[in-house]
Amino acid sequence: MAHLHMKIFVLFTYLSLGFGSYTLRAQSKNAVPGDMEQLYTKAKASYQEFESVHGGYVQTDNVLMHYLCWGNPKDTPLIWSHGSFSQSYELANIADLLTSGGYYLIAVDYYGHGQTPIPEKEVSLYNSADDIRVLMDTLKINQAIIGGFSRGGYIAAAFYQSYPERVKALILEDGGSVAFNSFNHRMSDEALALKIKAMKPEPGASTIYEAAFGSPVAAYQSLYDKGEGGLQFELLNIVKRKGNQWVTYAGLTDFFCMKDDQQFKNLVLKPDNSPLYGASITMVQPKIIFRNLCVPILILDPVSAADPMPFEKDNIALANKFPDLITRVEFAGVEHNIHYEKPEQFSKELLKFLGIVQLPFYKKNDK
Repeated sequence: MAHLHMKIFVLFTYLSLGFGSYTLRAQSKNAVPGDMEQLYTKAKASYQEFESVHGGYVQTDNVLMHYLCWGNPKDTPLIWSHGSFSQSYELANIADLLTSGGYYLIAVDYYGHGQTPIPEKEVSLYNSADDIRVLMDTLKINQAIIGGFSRGGYIAAAFYQSYPERVKALILEDGGSVAFNSFNHRMSDEALALKIKAMKPEPGASTIYEAAFGSPVAAYQSLYDKGEGGLQFELLNIVKRKGNQWVTYAGLTDFFCMKDDQQFKNLVLKPDNSPLYGASITMVQPKIIFRNLCVPILILDPVSAADPMPFEKDNIALANKFPDLITRVEFAGVEHNIHYEKPEQFSKELLKFLGIVQLPFYKKNDK
């Protein structure tokens, strides 16, 4: 399967970290050429076939959550939470590598992503952790390696805080190992003000990711990367019906409290004045959560001059505090998304970590 295409990669790299608004000028929302109609028809057939093998839903107290599974259920389960503006297909292109090495890979769509809606009631990242616990109960999984990328890493940390006995190990890809606002709060007042100002939407600009479309084909077209080609059927997991229209990521920036500079300012400086879901990422405090750490952690740490949230020193300090439990792997030159930019090295490190987790010393923690 193709990588999550570049247009989406750029979107969640920018918005998930809150270091600049990302807009595209308004495009036609309904004009669809004939070749796109044909592509959509083929993509839909492939998507439905793939979902019939790998897809599933679980009803929790919060939402009907969509998820994907790959591999042998008898192998070591890895439950993965994606990054902001990504989806459960995030690791699809390396799923075979991971499962052939001994993982049973389960990837969830949390609120507002993929086919999982934003709940009507107030929720937080900790509710997402509760949803994963329900999924584990449904699949009769007692313990699992819990992992995630970016915002998904914070969900993984929240899960460990809430259900430590259900965690065999943690895999944190640039998220969940350091408090979200750590770097923001170390910035000078002037630098932080500029960062907040950069979140202000450009006048007259609109984002196609907030748009509603007259048909599912038009929504699919808005995400389709012509440079990549192919069916890109995984995009159909993002397209969903809303009333008489179809949307992709509509409402997510507001849900994250990152719609504009004022929301982001509150998230950074006054999180208690923000809606709960957006604020909850600032409430995940790894120094507290991991103070009595008793499971192995793999920290995948991108380090580059362009890193908008450099957590290198914090991650080194955490790893030094628990040298027998924490493995930190540095990815030089990678800005944020390791599994996208370095898929083979990413997979290699996950498989190496599985060998560590399976050592007798760590197995004694299994329930």
